[in-house]
Amino acid sequence: MANGSDADDSAAPRTGGRIRSRSARDAVLRAAAELLEEQGFGKVTIEGVAARSGVAKSTIYRWWKSKATLVMDAQGAAVSARMPDPDTGSAERDLTVFLEALYGVVDYPLRVKALRGLMAQAQLDPDFAEPFRAWVQTRRDVVVRILNRGVTRGELAADLEVEYATDLIFGPFWYRLLVEHAPLRPEHASADIARLLSGFRAPE
Repeated sequence: MANGSDADDSAAPRTGGRIRSRSARDAVLRAAAELLEEQGFGKVTIEGVAARSGVAKSTIYRWWKSKATLVMDAQGAAVSARMPDPDTGSAERDLTVFLEALYGVVDYPLRVKALRGLMAQAQLDPDFAEPFRAWVQTRRDVVVRILNRGVTRGELAADLEVEYATDLIFGPFWYRLLVEHAPLRPEHASADIARLLSGFRAPE
């Protein structure tokens, strides 16, 4: 349980303060990510995060202005740790590695449930929509970098609309995740990327 001496580092000695603060922030992010998957966004509370992390509620409120920003920071940290940012020298290989990991979420039902809940919340809560979009953009940025490298190397068309191409890469993931009309399977990632790239490639 949180107490007055847990991670409220305002009274801590300067020596080692940054390490202590970083450790406390990591504990908060880890607790928030766990609770998100276990309970869904609606049931996550700052009080619950404080209890699980052992970090004072006042400290959490000082670091994050709202539950929404905390949850999305936690989700971002968790996903960044799990998702690759490949640079193999081949746009097709990089995209396949990324998509295999993205589709791999289906092996973790709690994560799937959390993602669906976050998407729904972003449609209903304007205050939540901004941090949600910012988190989504961090994943899009990975794909944009891969595509831009492919254009630079001449693998992909020089006039490729990179943002639209990124939409096409993520589209099947979100549509199938939310609608469930067809399965998401990591073993399909390579074929999905090959089909998409057939329209992205530079002319021979």
